[in-house]
Amino acid sequence: MASERMSRVDTAWLRMDNDVNLMMIVGVWLLEPAITLQALRERIGDKLLKYDRFRQKAVADAMGALWVDDESFDIAQHVVPVTLPRKKGQSEQQALQAVCGQLASTPLDAHRPLWQFHLVERYDGGSAIIARIHHCIGDGIALISVMMSITDGGADPPKRRRKLAAEDKDADSDWLSDAVLKPFTDLTVKAIGMYGSGVGKTLETLSNPQALTEGVLGGADMARTGVQVVKDVAALALLADDSKTLLKGRGSGRKVVAWGEPIPLEIVKAIGKGLGGTINDVLLSCVAGAIGSYLRERGEDPQGKEIRAMVPVNLRPLDKAWQLGNRFGLAPLVLPIGIENPVERMFAVRARMNEMKGSYQPLLAFAVLAVSGLFIKPVQDAVLNMFAKKATAVMTNVPGPPKPLQFCGSTLEQTMFWVPASGDIGMGVSILSYGGGVQFGLITDDKLCPEPQMVIERFEPEFEKLLLVAMMLPWAGEEAAA
Repeated sequence: MASERMSRVDTAWLRMDNDVNLMMIVGVWLLEPAITLQALRERIGDKLLKYDRFRQKAVADAMGALWVDDESFDIAQHVVPVTLPRKKGQSEQQALQAVCGQLASTPLDAHRPLWQFHLVERYDGGSAIIARIHHCIGDGIALISVMMSITDGGADPPKRRRKLAAEDKDADSDWLSDAVLKPFTDLTVKAIGMYGSGVGKTLETLSNPQALTEGVLGGADMARTGVQVVKDVAALALLADDSKTLLKGRGSGRKVVAWGEPIPLEIVKAIGKGLGGTINDVLLSCVAGAIGSYLRERGEDPQGKEIRAMVPVNLRPLDKAWQLGNRFGLAPLVLPIGIENPVERMFAVRARMNEMKGSYQPLLAFAVLAVSGLFIKPVQDAVLNMFAKKATAVMTNVPGPPKPLQFCGSTLEQTMFWVPASGDIGMGVSILSYGGGVQFGLITDDKLCPEPQMVIERFEPEFEKLLLVAMMLPWAGEEAAA
């Protein structure tokens, strides 16, 4: 059987499953009109399986893990039908959310390739697809590239040699972790220096790791880089544990998911421009406001409290996304949940984002993940619990295509996904733009937050508060007249 060595970072994700959190990315597609199971299997067989990784299973060994071809691969085990059992008084959406939560709590078969598609053939006049893909296969940017490729007219992955030379494999899969793990080299300095633009900018525009091979830093730049790295290492190590709230603690392992209706992206842009902020400032302020409002409703006063969300930061060029794997760092973003005034809260979010600029913490977090992939699982768990103690949530903000896509001749009307959380973190926040709208999704542990839809329902009111303030601002013409 053909095989290849799994990268250190991907190995860390493979072994990160525990009894509270499974390392699966779970997504939902809502299609109109309905499609058939046969059509879905044919599309997956024709497009998705052109990526070698989806025919391979993960096999652990003394050195970590291998990607090994599954000689008994059967698409019927990976593309399966699912029904929606509906309780009395339950809507179709609630039934679908319940199935999503159940699947998010159910491990994938470790003896097969670590992915599965579940088709609800009849849902709300169309069909619904629930996708489950283990994080060791790829990160969010990589998997969005893959999912785009299986839509109507999607491009196949570039052809490459099945067998790569050892040095090529190292360069392809572990280039960034090597850069961090081998100190005092020019490559390391360049790798760290590439992140000088900071987290705030990276949340707006993805980083360009090709800068690793461009230019040479001068002595003064190296010195400044060294000082900043030392500061960021200390900041990561000395970061206090996150605020205690109802959302923080060890969960049960039973997941619950929720999502809201899309909000027009152009309105979000207009609010950000009117209030002197960015799209992310607006959205993250609404997230913080919704969480704070939910806690007040549950009898907990968030006044003066802040919580951290670990935010993935992309560390790869987009033209390499088809190669799959994980190439992202993590940055701790502070959410001021205790500020009720929506404008004051948005300005506080903007200030927190600015504080993160120039930080190398995402690259250092990538190094932690790479190193942990070399350890035995108990040691890896201890290392990764550092992140779990210092955060309440994992949050991701992914830009999708601006126009609706077609899939098997049907229109992809709505899409949502949920990211996994490591350690004991019990909340995952997803913000996804698609088809001109932006959508807010949540996955929680039922012990910590049994009704995430209650948080979702508070997102739009917080957004409307900012919209009202923006509408009351003077127009440019009025200012000129005055």
